[in-house]
This record gives sequence, structure tokens and C-alpha cells, in this order.
Amino acid sequence: MLPCENYTFSGHAIQRMFERNLLPIDIIRSLFQCEPIIEYPDDTPLPSVLVLAYDDNIPYHIVVGVNSITHDCVIITIYIPNPDIWEENYRTRRPK
Repeated sequence: MLPCENYTFSGHAIQRMFERNLLPIDIIRSLFQCEPIIEYPDDTPLPSVLVLAYDDNIPYHIVVGVNSITHDCVIITIYIPNPDIWEENYRTRRPK
């Protein structure tokens, strides 16, 4: 679970949710049971983390910027992991 008290969505994330018929509440709900996969501590303007989450048994990767001081989180993007790039567990990248 991420240390988020408040959530906002980037324009890019809103576009991706619209393309996939996802509602913000579905994404936020899935973040309560997500699994962090990769941390990006040097991302700007906020450190971010790639998480694996599920909605109706569909896997999603969500990149979330996390402000560790205010506990505000920004959903940056959302996508369905490509099986050509990710292992079956959606947690590990396939070798190139």
C-alpha cells in the first residue's frame, strides 16, 4: 500500500483511463492493494513508483508520484502490461 492521503491525476493518466473505460475511483481502490515493483527515487518533480494493481482481475501498471512529506500522490500513467515485455507475473521484465 502506498502512503497516500490525497490523489490527483495527471492529464496523461486521465487520457489513458478514458481510453480504457476506467474510473478514478477504480484506480484509487486498486492502489489500496497494489504491489510496488520498481522505485524511481530520482524522478522529478516527485519520486515515483511503478506498482502492479488489479481491477476486475485485469492487471495494470500504474506509475505514482509520491510526496513523502505531504502524502499527496499523483497518478502519472496507467497501462496494461505488455506480455511481450513482462513475465507472466507482471512483476519482472523479460530479457531483451
